[in-house]
Amino acid sequence: MPRTVAIVGRPNVGKSRLFNRLARRRISIVHDQPGVTRDVVSAEVEDGGYLLLDTGGLGLQDADTPSKVIKASEAQVRFAVETADVILFVLDAREGVTSLDERVATLLRKSKKAVIIVGNKADHGAEKIAGVDEFYRFGFGEPFFISSEHGNGEAELRNEINAKLGPEPVAAEGKKDRLTICFVGRPNVGKSSLSNRLLKSDRLIVSEVPGTTRDSVEINFDFRSRDKRVWPFRLIDTAGIRAATKLSSSVEYFSRVRSLDAIREADVVFMVLDAMDGVTQQDKAIAGEIVEAARPIVVVVNKWDLVHKAIRGGGLKQYKNERDFREQFETALYDRLFFTPGAPVIFVSALTGHEIERMLKSARALNERLDRKIPTAKLNQEIIRLADRMPPPSIGGQRFRVYYATQTGNRPFRIKLFCNREEKLTEQYRRYLEAGLVKEFDLDGCPIHFDLIGKKKRDAADRIAAKHARSAPMADDEPGLMDD
Repeated sequence: MPRTVAIVGRPNVGKSRLFNRLARRRISIVHDQPGVTRDVVSAEVEDGGYLLLDTGGLGLQDADTPSKVIKASEAQVRFAVETADVILFVLDAREGVTSLDERVATLLRKSKKAVIIVGNKADHGAEKIAGVDEFYRFGFGEPFFISSEHGNGEAELRNEINAKLGPEPVAAEGKKDRLTICFVGRPNVGKSSLSNRLLKSDRLIVSEVPGTTRDSVEINFDFRSRDKRVWPFRLIDTAGIRAATKLSSSVEYFSRVRSLDAIREADVVFMVLDAMDGVTQQDKAIAGEIVEAARPIVVVVNKWDLVHKAIRGGGLKQYKNERDFREQFETALYDRLFFTPGAPVIFVSALTGHEIERMLKSARALNERLDRKIPTAKLNQEIIRLADRMPPPSIGGQRFRVYYATQTGNRPFRIKLFCNREEKLTEQYRRYLEAGLVKEFDLDGCPIHFDLIGKKKRDAADRIAAKHARSAPMADDEPGLMDD
C-alpha cells in the first residue's frame, strides 16, 4: 500500500470537491445532495507521491438511502481511516463546528493518525469567517482554510500534506505494467461483488438495492494464479448503467457519464450479465456503448451458482443440463448483441469464485492479441478471398470493391481500405469482413476499425498534388521548357 491520505468528514462539507481539486481530475461526483459518495474512491496524486481517498459522509440521515447502505458506507470510512497515513478532517467553514463534527473528531483521535483540519468553503479567506477559534479546540493543530471550488488555499494545504507524509520514498525499480480492466453492466448484476472477489475483501459496498454504487472506483491489485504467477491489474468498478431515458436525477446522470468514461479508459472491458435474467434490452444498449468506444470485450455471465442450484434442484426444466443452458444462453447472446467477433463468454460466480481465474486469463490473452501486426500481403489475400467467397451486394448497380488494404494501428486494429466508393460498404458486409479477418488472424475479441479511402477522395488528393506541382518554383538544375 503506497502512502495514503484520506478525506473524512460529515456529509455535504465538500469532501468530493476537495478530492477532485487535489487529484486534479474530476473523479468523484460532486453534488449538493448529501450522501452521494458511498464507496471509497481513490486516485494517485503524482506531484505528492501518495494515494488519495475520498469517503462518504459520517452520520448521514437520509430517508432515501437504505440503512444498510448507510452502515456499509460508514464501514468504508473506517477502512479509509485505518489505512491512511494522514487524514484530512473537512469541516464547513461557513457553518462552523457542529455536534456531528465533534463525533467525527472523537473517532479520529482514537485512530492516533496525523490529522489536518481543513475548513472548506472559505471562499473569502479565514479572516471573513466567524468563530475561527472553534477549529483550534480539537487539538489537531493549525487549521487550513480553503475553497475547493475556487482553489484558494490549495497550495498551502498541499505543502502541509507533503510535510506530514515526509520525503517521498525512492520508486522501486521494475514498476509493474498493470492491465486496466473495467466491470460494466446494468444495476445489480454483481459488478461490485466480482470486484470484492478479486480483491479478497469487502472493499466495495454490495447491496441488493440497485444503484448502490455511484462513483467509478479505481483500485490496483495483484492476482496470484494457480501456477503461482502474479498478474498485476488496475480495476475499475462502475455504477450500473441505466438507460438515458430512465435517469431520475443529476447524480444518476453523472454516474452514467463516469461509467462510460471508464469504458474508454480500460484496456479490456468485462461486460457483466445476470445468468438468471438472460439478455435484456439494456444489455444491448450497453454493448453498443462498448463497441462504439472500440474496446475489447469479455462477456462475464455472473451468478452461475444460482443456475447450478436451480438445475440441480429441478428448476429451469427447459434445459437438459448446465451445458445445455450455456449453449442456449450463448446462442441468445450472439443473436441479440453485436459484439466484436470471437468475444469470449465466461460463466462465473462472484459468490463461489467459479471461473474467476479463467475470466482474468481471457483478459490477459485478449490484451496480448491487441498488439499483433498483420502482414500486408496476407491481409490483402484474405480480403480477396472473402470477396470471392461472398461478393458485396450490388447497390445502385455497383458493388463495393477493395483495391488495397494495410494495417495502420492497434488498440483498436485500424485497417485502411482503398476502395471504389466508401458509401457502398454496408454495415452487414462490414461485419462479414471483420469476422473473417478476426478468424483468419486469430484476433478473437479484438475490435477492428476500417478507414475507407474512396476513389473520389483519391482523385481529389491527386488533383491537389498536381496543382501544387505545377505552381511550385523549379530548382536551378531542373529542366524547363526553354532549356536545350
